[in-house]
Amino acid sequence: MEPQQEMEWYEAQKIQISVDLVVVAKKQLQFLAAVDRNRHLYDGPALERAIYRYNACWLPLLAKHSESPIFEGPLVVPLDCEWVWHCHRLNPVRYRTDCEELYGRVLDNFGVVSTVEGICGRQTEEIWNKMYSDEPYKADLINLIPEDMSERFSRLEKYTKYDLISAAKRQSPFFYQVSRPHVNNDLFIKEAVARYKGFLYLIKRNKEKGIKLFCVPTYDIDLVWHSHQLYPVSYCKDLNKALGKVLEHDDTDSDRTRGKKLDVGFSGTTKQWEVTFGTRYWKAGAMYRGSAPSPITDKPFSSSLTCKKVVSSNDYHQAIALPDRKVMEVLLEFIGVKNIPEGQEGDLYVLFSKSRPDAFFDAKRRLSIFSVSRERQVASFQCEPTGELLFELMSSTTSKLSIRKSTKTLGSASFSMKDYLDPVSKLNVEKCLELIPSSGTIGSKPILLRVAISFTVPVPASYTVEMTQSCPFSKNNCLCNLPVKPQVKSWTHVTSENGTRIISLQMRDLKNAKNIGSPGKEVVGLMKSGESRTFAEFTENGWSVLENLWLLHLPNKCTDCGHLFELTGAKTVKIFSGRKLDYEPRHNGKRGNEMDFLTAVEFSTEEPYGKAVALLDLRSKLVTAKEKWMVMPGIILAFIASNIMKKEGYEGIIAKSTDLKVNGPNEESERTVLNGMGLSSNMCSKDDEITNKSGLSSGGCGSGCGNAVESGGCGGCGAGCGGGCGGGCGNMIKSGGCGGCGAGCGGGCGGGCGNMIKSGGCGGCGAGCGGGCGGGCGAMINSGGCGGCGGDLVDSKCGIDEHFNEELKYVNEEPVTA
Repeated sequence: MEPQQEMEWYEAQKIQISVDLVVVAKKQLQFLAAVDRNRHLYDGPALERAIYRYNACWLPLLAKHSESPIFEGPLVVPLDCEWVWHCHRLNPVRYRTDCEELYGRVLDNFGVVSTVEGICGRQTEEIWNKMYSDEPYKADLINLIPEDMSERFSRLEKYTKYDLISAAKRQSPFFYQVSRPHVNNDLFIKEAVARYKGFLYLIKRNKEKGIKLFCVPTYDIDLVWHSHQLYPVSYCKDLNKALGKVLEHDDTDSDRTRGKKLDVGFSGTTKQWEVTFGTRYWKAGAMYRGSAPSPITDKPFSSSLTCKKVVSSNDYHQAIALPDRKVMEVLLEFIGVKNIPEGQEGDLYVLFSKSRPDAFFDAKRRLSIFSVSRERQVASFQCEPTGELLFELMSSTTSKLSIRKSTKTLGSASFSMKDYLDPVSKLNVEKCLELIPSSGTIGSKPILLRVAISFTVPVPASYTVEMTQSCPFSKNNCLCNLPVKPQVKSWTHVTSENGTRIISLQMRDLKNAKNIGSPGKEVVGLMKSGESRTFAEFTENGWSVLENLWLLHLPNKCTDCGHLFELTGAKTVKIFSGRKLDYEPRHNGKRGNEMDFLTAVEFSTEEPYGKAVALLDLRSKLVTAKEKWMVMPGIILAFIASNIMKKEGYEGIIAKSTDLKVNGPNEESERTVLNGMGLSSNMCSKDDEITNKSGLSSGGCGSGCGNAVESGGCGGCGAGCGGGCGGGCGNMIKSGGCGGCGAGCGGGCGGGCGNMIKSGGCGGCGAGCGGGCGGGCGAMINSGGCGGCGGDLVDSKCGIDEHFNEELKYVNEEPVTA
């Protein structure tokens, strides 16, 4: 900040708020979560009845108690009435007008507590039931018979004419925007309170200068603003003192189209904020997330099933030692650069990366500099809160004698996240970094790069494992270095993100099966230690998983269940086709084939409409679990589900889940589809009896020898993979194509050896890949194309989140008219 900007911020923080907004905001998040578990209050008969109860019962009771306390202790407001009251108060001007017109004064919430705070409401219930004998305090609003409420309202002496149905519909999407874990953090909310004061200060200055600007808050500011309005008396007093008027909260405009009122208002607010305070208006974790995902069900979950307690001594999750990691969201912008040496100007931009690449961010990205390009670019990404962010200032120039550009590194700098996150002390930084000049860069002054960084509080990250199938052994195969004895059947290996094998699984006939003529099945696991365990057994009721801790079964001829499998035991988890809830593809993402995914959704009293707990990516063979308790069940579920899918047919299980029988795959099904997830074949064998009938990619692998590790294609194969791999040897690790092939892959990989790591194409090829790669050896890392042909290509897949620039202009559904 410049001195004048620092003074402006200091003046903004002098605005007095008579409510502890940090405490109120946390309570509001708790309340909104409770309402979201009771979504019948968002619309329909339940909302209409709640509005009637609010007008006929709650407001008169509140008015009587506020005038003369009916009893010692607080009133406990019923959840449905509190939701309507919440929506009414978020139009502070109308709420004040209605209260004064109906009751002669503003009805405050002093002496009132929410039902979600866990305070006993027995006294309130007794008074309520005495005053309103025909309207019980605890009303069943789920199983209501729809009725015309106009007759009930006609009998009321007092009620607001404000359209509370529309108000509730406008407010119902708000919780999704503020429901992420980092929002409930004290530091995040404290910074939001400071930004709320800055927001009010801008409106104050506009009023004083006669500037008309439709100010639009970010969601952290809006959460605090809502919290303030929930205390109507304090809100009126504080705003009259700060602004000379009660600030209206206009939530009626939700059109985010470019050039419309919200877009123009947010752009204007952003510009005014940055000019006034000298800091960025955007904030990590506070921007518009997009619309809420589609619900799984319209009816809340209810079950009389007595779930088993999670066995704390169970060592299954300890047996797969996955590290606990944390992840955070980061927003990054390069604002300006100073002291560029003469003759080095060119086209300036910055490459940024991490000193310690992690599972979420292992790329090198390019970003423009605002003062140079006059075009704002803000990078949005996730990473672990470790290491440093590295910045390289680049200059690109075009020679007069050549159309080729030459690129030079002018200097570099780093930003240590540990300084701010261990412990968490600040969530946004804007500073000038002095660059260390590169060799050949000479200047009289040090080059300064102004950087703005915002990050969220680190939260626990998901667990991800990969499932790959090994080659069945035959006399024509080379022996692979596997830690097991050669078997007729293949093993499915489960590996962590760093490639470490965790466990290997195999489907076997169950010895001493009770069903004569229909042998049972079991899932046997080989631990990293060499120990063998039985992880699941097929019984007449389904699959008994992890020593009867879980039961996996299919819906019993359920025509409207919507799910394919159900996992019951410690919790109730239903598995749906496609990406659902939090995994639903966003409007700016690639949808892909939804048949490639299964979503595990937990249903409980706390999550009656379902919470996504795991995603099974069938094509990539990845299992992602949000919590550790779901990792092992998710692995077994993916393995069994894929085997069922192989037997019944991949498309059949998506389209006709009710026709499936729960049993293990037979010998024939194991031979027809080789991939452990029921998709394309990635195996190397010359066995004629092993074929791929999935209709997806497979070209077979010929007579040569090689090693394919966690591969999606052919590694070091002999005479054909897809389009064919010729004679020669190579190595392919975590690949989607052909690595180190001899004489052809797809379009052809020529003679030569190479190595391809985490690749989507062909790496280290000799004489051609697809369109052709020339002779030579090399490596391709994190690439989406063909690399390592005499050179090195780093991260051709990664780029700037271009959509974020759009999100910056579509932040909030609830703007305010200053």
